[in-house]
Amino acid sequence: MRIMLRYMACVLMVLLLGTLTSMAQSRPSYVGTISVKPVRVLQAGEMLYVEMDIILDQVKVKSAGAVDIIPCLVASSDTLELPKVSLKGRNEYATYERILALMSNSERSDRAIPYLVERNVKPESRTIQYRHTVPYEPWMAKAYLDVQKDECGCGEIAWMEVETVDSVRLDFIPEPYRVIPHMAYVQPVPEPVKNREKQVEAFLDFEVNQTYIQPEYMNNPVELAKIRAMIDELRVDQDITINRLDLIGYASPEGSLAGNKRLSEGRALALKNYLSRRYTFAPSLYHVVFGGENWEGLRKALTNLDEPYKVAVESIIDDYDGQERKDRLMRLQGGAPYRYLLRNVYPKLRVAICKVEYHVKNFNVEEAKEIMKVRPQNLSLNEMYLVANTYPNGSKEFINVFETAVRLFPEDDIAKLNAAVAALSRRDIETAERYLDQVKHRELPEYANAAGVLALLKDDYESTRKYLQIAVDAGLEVAGKNLEELEKREQTDLEIKSRKK
Repeated sequence: MRIMLRYMACVLMVLLLGTLTSMAQSRPSYVGTISVKPVRVLQAGEMLYVEMDIILDQVKVKSAGAVDIIPCLVASSDTLELPKVSLKGRNEYATYERILALMSNSERSDRAIPYLVERNVKPESRTIQYRHTVPYEPWMAKAYLDVQKDECGCGEIAWMEVETVDSVRLDFIPEPYRVIPHMAYVQPVPEPVKNREKQVEAFLDFEVNQTYIQPEYMNNPVELAKIRAMIDELRVDQDITINRLDLIGYASPEGSLAGNKRLSEGRALALKNYLSRRYTFAPSLYHVVFGGENWEGLRKALTNLDEPYKVAVESIIDDYDGQERKDRLMRLQGGAPYRYLLRNVYPKLRVAICKVEYHVKNFNVEEAKEIMKVRPQNLSLNEMYLVANTYPNGSKEFINVFETAVRLFPEDDIAKLNAAVAALSRRDIETAERYLDQVKHRELPEYANAAGVLALLKDDYESTRKYLQIAVDAGLEVAGKNLEELEKREQTDLEIKSRKK
């Protein structure tokens, strides 16, 4: 039924259009004057720009009328019809909207998209600025701009009086010079011994005043599994030797310091006993440490709280220590904030940290290349640098090594600088700028070269010259090549500017 109704609607529209067409054939569709003034037709690189002004002088389209202005590029070998400008009367515009509403998405995508469709219901004088771009093709070198006018949509087209404009001889604007950046990476210092550490925080649950771990008690299964997973990953890796296990117990800051020390050390010792029953590490590898009352953890917890007393609590932590700090917290605002912290925050401050210190064997380049594919965390920055240089400079594999390095060594300045250089080599300005901003020590000429290239890609020529000159003065050869790139870019910019005048 819905299909039949849609079909009947389309038939009615066709009949209506036929009526409108016959009316348009019998008399002009509009009053007033329409003229066209070509502005320019120019080639710029791979594109052709068509610009003209359509001038309306007291134009009013009749209710059932329409007029289409159709620009064309005309040559002896070919003709290209450009998107039209369509002015429609009141009823004709309503019909146009109904037809669009009845079309499916595929039907809409198949139809030619006009440049402009407007309803014209009263006399108006104005200029429609027509600006359109098409891919340049060789035949257009001998083409000129002409314009057709169709008053009825029935194919009876009249050529308008338009000044002939040649598409190529009118103007030619060169494309901006595409800079070829010359990059310099920094080789990290080799590590004779690759010492590493890894740690996990565990929020173990103990019964009140107890120091014995019950593996199935409350959330202990999940927390203990986190510790075992870390140790197991290191223990089964044949390239790793575990040297030390620190078990650090932190206490929440209520009660006495002596009592907290006793509970925290006892709970850390309980964790040692739990691990000793499951692993065959030498007893000398275990070290039980009292981390103290966890005031730092309380500071971090406060950042996530949206409570009016937060600033007052932070001030007490900053300005006092020892028992006075605790007493002032308990008295603050009648004790309500302290009771909230005691119930909701303090339990999470009773944390045990298992920290494993280990070292990783050193690899030659071929070994490191294979390790890079499966366990890149076992490589040093220098080993990653050597792996990167087994690939073509600037290749996907080459860049991927430096981007992996900065993820594994996020605090290392060399890793951040090399990651910025890798991003610049693929013209990722945003990523490069983010990494360069994070570099703390900026005295290396490679940093100045990277900052200069970044400024060049952002068209900041003054900063480009300043940074690159610093790198040149420091003896970095590629910086001189980038200064040459700057000169080429500035020269084409001047040519483009002069031709646009």
